[in-house]
Amino acid sequence: MIVVNTETIVGYTICETKGLVQGNTIRAKHVGRDLAAGLKNLVGGELVGYTELLIEARRQATERMLAQAEQLGANAVVNVRFTTSAITQGAAELYAYGTAVVVEREA
Repeated sequence: MIVVNTETIVGYTICETKGLVQGNTIRAKHVGRDLAAGLKNLVGGELVGYTELLIEARRQATERMLAQAEQLGANAVVNVRFTTSAITQGAAELYAYGTAVVVEREA
């Protein structure tokens, strides 16, 4: 499956548009990560626990989006975007979406 954040794929022609595909996950902060983040705020630096949380959330949302594209018979997803939103204090949604398409390699 080809996944790009552009409207086209160099070397390929979009033959059919299958439609919007999406995947999401909602993640809550872990108390241990919250404590570590609070301490890190005092001295500065990367909040590694949160970085790992977001990496895993992006991966899962992308997998769900691609599964939906496969169900539609697509072999690529173009114009992929990610967004986040707060659901409650301590929980956030990561949402991935794009357009499922069928592409063929150009001659």
